[in-house]
Amino acid sequence: MYRLTDDIAVVNTVDFFTPVVDDPFTYGQISAANSLSDVYAMGGTPKTALNIVCWPQTGLPGEMLGEILRGGAEKAREAGVVIVGGHSVADEEVKYGMAVTGVIDPRRIVRNVGARVGDALLLTKPLGTGVLMTAFKRDRLAIEHYETAVRSMTTLNAEAARAMLRHEVHAATDITGFGLAGHASKMADGSGVTLRVEESDLPLLPGALDCCREGMIPGGGRRNREFYGARARISDEVASEMAEIFFDPQTSGGLLIALPESQALALLAELQAGGNLEAAVIGRVVAQTAFAIELV
Repeated sequence: MYRLTDDIAVVNTVDFFTPVVDDPFTYGQISAANSLSDVYAMGGTPKTALNIVCWPQTGLPGEMLGEILRGGAEKAREAGVVIVGGHSVADEEVKYGMAVTGVIDPRRIVRNVGARVGDALLLTKPLGTGVLMTAFKRDRLAIEHYETAVRSMTTLNAEAARAMLRHEVHAATDITGFGLAGHASKMADGSGVTLRVEESDLPLLPGALDCCREGMIPGGGRRNREFYGARARISDEVASEMAEIFFDPQTSGGLLIALPESQALALLAELQAGGNLEAAVIGRVVAQTAFAIELV
């Protein structure tokens, strides 16, 4: 973030990744939604974007790249974002994303630290995209579960962010590649607290538990567990599948928001009234323990 005046600052963020689905148009939508998410998580409004493309010089038709860019452009239009240019490089592995510029009131920046003891934790999207897309790549995912996951990944966090700003938010972050455990751990460490998450309250995408039981665990999930596992306490009563989803890397995941409990219930009601029936209060902030996060 860079302050321009007392009333306005610019937010700059960048993200891009390899395809998570086969359809190029859908991939473009997902990557664009994911790229815009960091601006929403801070309470900002994205305004412009630059496309970032890695594309092989041979072997893939140009029409496929056109579909990826079309998907990104459609999602940008939905967000009210103007794509003002971009850059491409030759690369054997396809990658697409955006560098996004947004605006924000410097007095109302939402950071990923600042959670307070007693706050409730609200999650705006269900979990499980990592295990579901792993199953998809192995041709083991039911079409209806694939379609639900795609709808979640292509949904902008714009409405959730606008609703969030109508309340006394103490901290927020979007849940992406480090999974709920990783991003929650960062929030906890930066806030000097512990985040206690209730297993029974976690919203899950349909099919996610079954995919875990079938061993559809992405490499990123295993790496998240290796890196953040020492900072996490997982109750013996928690099912092993739920523990896997706790570390599951998310693509274009939801917002994790820490705010007073009464306001969390009001925000949840707003989100549900707006059609987001999958948002949930998943736990609370407690005094710091030996662990950053606890799944109980």
